Amino acid sequence: MGEALRDLLVTPAEMAAIDEDAVHSGIESFSLMRSAGMAVSAAALRLFPSASRFVVLCGPGNNGGDGYVAAAALAESGASLAVFALGDVGKLKGDAARARAAYAGEIQAIGTYEPQAGDVVIDALFGAGLARDLPDEVQEAIRRVEDSRRPVIAVDLPSGIDGRSGEIRGASFTAAHTVTFMAAKPGHLLLPGRTRCGTLEVFDIGIPDRVVRARAGDLRINTPAVWQQHASGLDPATHKYKRGHLAVFSGPQISTGAARLSAMAGLNAGAGLVTLVSPPDAIAANAAHLTAVMLKEMGKTGDLAAWLKDRRLGAFVLGPGFGVGKKARAFALMLCGRALVLDADAVTSFKERRTDLFNTIAMEGGQVVMTPHEGEFARLFPEIAADTALSKIEKAQAAAKLSHAVILYKGPDTVVAAPSGRTVVNANAPPWLATAGSGDVLTGIIGAHLAQGMPAFEAAAAAVWRHGEAGTRAGQGATAETLVANIPPFDYSATRPMGRVAL
Repeated sequence: MGEALRDLLVTPAEMAAIDEDAVHSGIESFSLMRSAGMAVSAAALRLFPSASRFVVLCGPGNNGGDGYVAAAALAESGASLAVFALGDVGKLKGDAARARAAYAGEIQAIGTYEPQAGDVVIDALFGAGLARDLPDEVQEAIRRVEDSRRPVIAVDLPSGIDGRSGEIRGASFTAAHTVTFMAAKPGHLLLPGRTRCGTLEVFDIGIPDRVVRARAGDLRINTPAVWQQHASGLDPATHKYKRGHLAVFSGPQISTGAARLSAMAGLNAGAGLVTLVSPPDAIAANAAHLTAVMLKEMGKTGDLAAWLKDRRLGAFVLGPGFGVGKKARAFALMLCGRALVLDADAVTSFKERRTDLFNTIAMEGGQVVMTPHEGEFARLFPEIAADTALSKIEKAQAAAKLSHAVILYKGPDTVVAAPSGRTVVNANAPPWLATAGSGDVLTGIIGAHLAQGMPAFEAAAAAVWRHGEAGTRAGQGATAETLVANIPPFDYSATRPMGRVAL
C-alpha cells in the first residue's frame, strides 16, 4: 500500500466503485477476493496459533466469499476447521460461488453453531456495505458467540456495523482484530463501531493507488500527514510576535478558570504571546493566577474595537466561561474577520441568532473554528443533529457548509470538517481526556495554531491530534492542568504507521 493511502478513509460506496474500477482496469476480481481471504487466514494463524478450532461464519455475498477463501487456506495449513453459512450456499453467485467451490469441506447452517472452548471465530458474514438490520438468525449467532467470549476476527468490519456511520444494525460482533482492505472505512473510527473492531489491519489486496485515489473523497484519518506542512519548525531568528499573539477572553469573576486554561494551553502550544482579556470585575482574580500570560482589562465593545486596530493580534479565543448572551454575540461578530475560535458559551449564545453569525462569517471571511460538543451542536444545528440518516461525519460536513466555518465536532470520535468538504476523523485520543477543562485546553491549542498563521482546518486538525497526544503523555490520571504541561512539540518526523493500529 502506498504512503498516500495510509491516512485515507473511504466510504462503502466509494470502495464499491474502487472495486469496479479495478476490475475494469484488467484486474481479475477473484484475485482480489483471494488476496483478501488469504490475508484473513494469515492473520488468524499469526494471532491465534494455539486455537483448537477456527470457525468461519460465511455470509451470502462477497464477504462470505472472502471467508471461504480463508477457510480453504486454513484447511490447507492443517488447522482444525468448521464452516457455517447463512442461507442456501447453492444460490451463491460470481466470485463468492467460485470461492465456495474451492473449499472442499463440510458446510453447516449458521443456526447450528454452538461455540466450544478453544474456538476462534472468523466473522465473514457481512462487510462494510451493510445498511440494514441483521437477520434474526445472525443476531442470535452473535449473541451465542458474545456470551461464550470466544475471540473474533472480523473480515472488513464486524458484522452488524454500518460502514458509513459506525452505527450498530441490530447487533454486532465485538472483534479482537479486524482485517479490512486498501483503506479504513468510517465505521472503523466512528462510535460505536470503533469500540467493536479491536485492532485494525489495513491490507493491500493489489488495487493500484491511483485507482483508489481516483474514487476517494476528501475524508482522512487525522494524522500529521494532513497538516504537517503547516507546522514547520521555528526560525532561529524568530521573535515572539512572529510566533503569534493570541488573545483569550475571560468571563466574570466567578468564571475565570476556563479561559486561563485556554490561555496557558495556547502558550504551551507555541504562541509567542498570550493575553488574557478580562472584564473589570475579574482583573484581580485573573492577575493572582497569571505569570507568563499577559492581562488586559476590557469591558465594552468600544474597547474591543479600539484594540483590534493592533494588527499584531493574530488570533482570538472566545467562549470558555465567558457567559451566554448579548455581549458574547457582539464580541463574536466583531471578530469574525480575524482568526477566531468560538467555543462553549460563544456557540450557545447564537442558538436563536445563528443567521447573524453565519452571514457575518461569510461576509467577513475570517479563519473561524467552532468547537461544539454534542449538546452545543444540537443547539446551533438542531435540524442537522436530528437527522438520523446522517453519520457524524456527514453532520459535521453539513454544519461546516451551513456556517461557513470549520466545525470541530467534539467527542471520543472527534470530526473536523471544512466548508469545502475536507474532513478528518481523529483516532488518537485516550478515554481519560474526558475530564473537566479538557475542551478548554483544546481550544487554546487551536488558538495558538491560528496565531502562528495556520489555516483554520489544519489548525483545528493539528490541535485535536496534539490534544490526544497530550492525553497519552499525561496518563490515566490526567487533569486539564497536566494536559497543558504535556502538549507535545511540533516534531513529527516519526509518525505512527496506519497499517495496523489499535482503535
